[in-house]
Amino acid sequence: MAPWKRDKKKRERALRIFFATDVHGSDRCFRKFLNAADAYDANVLVLGGDVAGKAIVPIRRSGDTLTAEIHGDLVSLPAAEKDKLVGDINVMGFYAVEMEDPEIERIGVDKPYLEELFRREIRAQLEGWCRLAGERLPANVRCIITPGNDDPMEIDAVLESAEKVECPERELCDLGPVLLASIGDVTPTPWDTEREYSEEELGQRIAAIVDPAPADAKMIFNFHNPPYNSGLDTAAELDENLRPVIRGGRPSFVPVGSTAVRDAIAKYQPPVGLHGHIHESRAAQKIGQTLCLNPGSDYSADLLRGVIVDVADDGSCVDFLFTAG
Repeated sequence: MAPWKRDKKKRERALRIFFATDVHGSDRCFRKFLNAADAYDANVLVLGGDVAGKAIVPIRRSGDTLTAEIHGDLVSLPAAEKDKLVGDINVMGFYAVEMEDPEIERIGVDKPYLEELFRREIRAQLEGWCRLAGERLPANVRCIITPGNDDPMEIDAVLESAEKVECPERELCDLGPVLLASIGDVTPTPWDTEREYSEEELGQRIAAIVDPAPADAKMIFNFHNPPYNSGLDTAAELDENLRPVIRGGRPSFVPVGSTAVRDAIAKYQPPVGLHGHIHESRAAQKIGQTLCLNPGSDYSADLLRGVIVDVADDGSCVDFLFTAG
């Protein structure tokens, strides 16, 4: 597997894609994602999965004081600073919800109620994001958002009903010089999320998307799961209690990507593969003729990591550039 080498014969770009992933409910990162169209002169914005936040944090009001428990610490602020408290909670990928004591007690014991409340917050935020995309983006910029394994199935309907946002999940999407093939499904994780499949099943689902493409079509794979042992999929090894494994006094890191994704890349050889899922594995590597990219994610630091991909008229990749801001 050779590292990426830029083509010395510079070709003219016909399409510029800005790709980011794994924003996990961060409002600031999503706004930065929309701003990338203007900042980087992108024709197409692609947000490749795990758009939903991680959990709900209740806010308790007592007179003119708001209190919330964040990472085990009790934080209190004047009610006039509610926006700041909500923003600080959201940076961590959480949804801040003001509740009365009875409801706070209920979510501690009623798991189905907590789950429905959580999904309601996810839907409400995503609906707001779709409206914001319609307000902020010019008509000539396309906005594509596809789900990842941490996203509940019902977000697909929210995305599909949005006027400005496209959600070509498990479909081929025509971008002009290339077809975009998207799938947010992954192989099994320790967290047992909704969109997990065996390697065999994932391979079949990928083939169902890609096989109908014309034989001469150039494709870009927008696959949330990175290819196995590619350098885009290195994560901490966990034991049965989800604790980091220590070997030789140091944390152990192992490849956790998908062999089905790697096999599909080797078979179809798309010019570019766009991946996420493993936040800490920001990297660019080639598998055969395919440039595979994972921009990584650092949403909890209020940082949007992304990658610009320039595509020529013939569907080949002209160049790429990782971004952070």
